[in-house]
Amino acid sequence: MNPTTRRTFLKQAVTATTTLAGLGLPSGAVERQAAKAALAPRLPWYRRTLRWGQTNITEIDPDRYDIAWWRKHWKRTQTQGVIINAGGIVAYYPSRVPLHRQAQRLGGRDLFGELCRAAHDDGLAVFARMDSNRAHEEFYQAHPDWFAIDMTGKPHRAADLFITCVNGPYYEEHIPAILREIAERYHPEGFTDNSWSGLGRGTICYCENCRKRFRERAGHDIPREKNWNDPAYREWIRWNYDRRLEIWDLNNRVTRAAGGPDCIWAGMNSGSVSGQCQSFRDYKEICRRADIIMLDHQARTDATGFQHNGEAGKLIHGLLGWDKLIPESMAMYQAGSPTFRLASKPEPEARLWMLDGIAGGLQPWWHHIGAYHEDRRMYRTAESVYRWHKDHEEFLINRQPIASVGVVWSQQNTDFFGRDDAEALVELPWRGVMQALIRARIPYLPLHADHIDRDAGQFSLLVLPNVGALSDGQVASVRRFVERGGGLMATGETSLFNEWGDPRPDFALADLLGAHVVDARHAGDEARRKKNASDTAHTYLRLSPEKRAQVDGPQIGTEPAIKGERHQVLRGFEETDILPFGGVLGPLRVDAGAQVLATFVPSFPIYPPETAWMREPKTDVPGLILKTTTAGGRVAFLPADLDRRFARNNLPDHGNLLASMIRWAAKDDIPLAVEGAGLIDCHVYRQPGRLILHLMNLTSAAAWRQPIHELIPVGPLQVRVRLLPGVRRSRARFLVSGKEVPTFAKAGWNRFEVKSILDHEVIVIG
Repeated sequence: MNPTTRRTFLKQAVTATTTLAGLGLPSGAVERQAAKAALAPRLPWYRRTLRWGQTNITEIDPDRYDIAWWRKHWKRTQTQGVIINAGGIVAYYPSRVPLHRQAQRLGGRDLFGELCRAAHDDGLAVFARMDSNRAHEEFYQAHPDWFAIDMTGKPHRAADLFITCVNGPYYEEHIPAILREIAERYHPEGFTDNSWSGLGRGTICYCENCRKRFRERAGHDIPREKNWNDPAYREWIRWNYDRRLEIWDLNNRVTRAAGGPDCIWAGMNSGSVSGQCQSFRDYKEICRRADIIMLDHQARTDATGFQHNGEAGKLIHGLLGWDKLIPESMAMYQAGSPTFRLASKPEPEARLWMLDGIAGGLQPWWHHIGAYHEDRRMYRTAESVYRWHKDHEEFLINRQPIASVGVVWSQQNTDFFGRDDAEALVELPWRGVMQALIRARIPYLPLHADHIDRDAGQFSLLVLPNVGALSDGQVASVRRFVERGGGLMATGETSLFNEWGDPRPDFALADLLGAHVVDARHAGDEARRKKNASDTAHTYLRLSPEKRAQVDGPQIGTEPAIKGERHQVLRGFEETDILPFGGVLGPLRVDAGAQVLATFVPSFPIYPPETAWMREPKTDVPGLILKTTTAGGRVAFLPADLDRRFARNNLPDHGNLLASMIRWAAKDDIPLAVEGAGLIDCHVYRQPGRLILHLMNLTSAAAWRQPIHELIPVGPLQVRVRLLPGVRRSRARFLVSGKEVPTFAKAGWNRFEVKSILDHEVIVIG
């Protein structure tokens, strides 16, 4: 920490007791809060800076940066840390590093230095922002061997900039020189960089630096084309991942040596797993190294919804730990599709994105492009959220999530099973399960496939949404979980491929799933797999036993006789014998003792309507299989990819069946129940002596299509949450509405009512 910032924090600690004494806290509370405030400065800055802001400087801003106004904005928004453009493609200070080009209108001004000093004088932490993967033509002409080239020797370009190679001196000499210069001259707390990882997976660099290093590693040349079945291409993928980790480690060595042990380099990372894959950023290994994750994830899509932001927080915390911070760049301009960099994002859209991220454990970080705006509506968006966050920050950090359902994922599955069709094969099944859980108000947590043994103790159920690629070690972890009596739900082609995406002759989990591949020759047919994942066929699932003979409607005398009762998983479908499907299924051999609840009805014509009748009304191809293990665990296997279909088509039947399967396989071990109308995203946490419940109201005509323009209140909601030992049961405190209501305890559950929610409510029990 630089001397000015250190003095500011020490001054705050000294005055903490006097300030707290004036708040009218009960006897003893002042001392406890003062002790807590005095201890806070002992934490490194990256563990206590909770609210961030960024004015992303453009090259014309040196002429128009009103620093005094922005300092007032920092204060109004209770901002504790700022991200300030420093160097990389262009410099916002008078750099002495050769070829470090100054911003167009810098004119010798030290804009970064002025802003850095202002922030430090105001007691704010500073991240010096870099942008370090491209350069202008004069740089390329001086060092063409530092840049990425294609197979013909032509340089890779992005508009008028040349893309640098991650294996050349640009990353090993030029960027470290800039980092040292900034650290020694300005003493920022740390560095961040949103373009640090170079060329993405879709492009191969053939420069001599890459050729030499890959040959040293693999013993052969760089692959000349993309071929997932080629061992050389697979090795090239892993080599690129490893190189990005080397850059992460190098930059941290440089900044810590120049700026002190807490002067970290934190890069930036995406909230999308597939985005991390495309950029060769290994989230698990990055989080193992990181002190903080700076998340560049600014907006939702129509497909993912606001809930994706809460999910991103939980997924990354699952790797990073819940004791560290994840500030997220939350755009105040219209980001996403369409993008308008200088126009204000509608306030309800920006607000719900921020709040759902906070519910998932993210820290807010307002973000503007440029220092001057004609659309000034964007300046007011963050203030109310930040002030609320400041008032209640003790409930928003240092907490542990509560969930009984773990949804398994891995980048290796996205890379080597998803390959070039990860959206259909990996992301849609994941999204469908996640959306079904949210609709059913079932708390869940993402769980990395390598962490099952470490983290699965808190779960009753593991869900594997088409996790096709599993290593033998990951398969063994799933087995150990089920052998201990845990539940399992798997869909699609889960465990049918090894970690490289090579097909196995049968499901690695076949004995648990109760089903086996009939023809191993077609199990890993990639063309078939892609076709099945992408097509929407006119197909159905037939439920068993069939019940239409006892349901009101036309009778023709050929209705099947009633044979027993339906399984509880099919509850809610009493008036239908079929459900829409839309996919394609192949035959499976089902083990004795497994129960088939649904079978496949093949496609038949849709047009003209006169031809729309089933040509093959019934088959024995299983679509839904249940079984109980010898350890008492429940297993639900859904060969029919209703998770993918639900994400794509949003049919309530699919979401309801998925939720019913999850509840059955988890033996109804769900720690929360919320009854009432609306789409509510629920997050449950614990702190010593209390429970914290976030309820996000996502109910809106624009819930699935951004941007939202109006908030629609919901309520009343009847809430029932399972109590933990040590949590007092008397009252629930509402942090948004400011109310406090009595709760009613019965059989280990706490019950209370939420009268109304506009955008969100946070309830503290205990």
